[in-house]
Amino acid sequence: MATQNQTDDDSPFRVHSRREIVSLLTSMMEKNQLLSLLIKGGSESVITSILEVDEDDGALIIDAAPSTMLNESIVASNRIAFEALYNSIRITFVVDKARKVEYQNRPALRIDIPASLVRLQRREYFRIPTPIAKPLRCTFRITQPDGSFITIVTLLNNISAGGVGITDEKKILPTTQGVIYEDCQLELSDNTLVSVKLQIRDCKEFKMTNGKTVNRFGCQFIDIPRAVLGAIQRFITKLEREQNAKASGMM
Repeated sequence: MATQNQTDDDSPFRVHSRREIVSLLTSMMEKNQLLSLLIKGGSESVITSILEVDEDDGALIIDAAPSTMLNESIVASNRIAFEALYNSIRITFVVDKARKVEYQNRPALRIDIPASLVRLQRREYFRIPTPIAKPLRCTFRITQPDGSFITIVTLLNNISAGGVGITDEKKILPTTQGVIYEDCQLELSDNTLVSVKLQIRDCKEFKMTNGKTVNRFGCQFIDIPRAVLGAIQRFITKLEREQNAKASGMM
């Protein structure tokens, strides 16, 4: 079943420790780390940085956007996302609101220190291609308004501990970003099927060499059980070994 809900409890990579969060944000501030601030589902963004971490007040002061209009949009938003690549680690977090303040005689924004953040090592979210000779499938079971089900079979292009890339050759799967599909079956090469929950993160139309157009999706795992994540990580390790062996001429 698909829902529009976005989850914040999305992985074993989520950090909830207040001390660890404050320490990380302070380190990013001291090194003038740039962050992407995203609103309206990512359709509008601005580059910012952390000016101050006020642990006692539970607040972060960040650079304001360069335009008044964009600042007004940020302040009016109920969900503000942040992304950064810090020391080869992808950091993401979300806050509810921002308000305009002045910091050292210049415009700034105040947000709450996030209750949690996601920290992904490069290896954890690096996607590895799946075999072309023996295509694997990702099957979506979608509930219709009348309670019936339809099944959409897509091809698995790549996989990581954070999600998958898929191709919908028949262009049946809805392209709406942010939708979560609760009932998906992921086929692994050792004839293992695992059940996963997937969120559509992006979709692009792709033209193949034969002139046919297909839809390619980037999907994120949501609430993935540790046992399933372990199976996926073992599968990724197996793929890496096979590809390294081929590259070295051992296969």
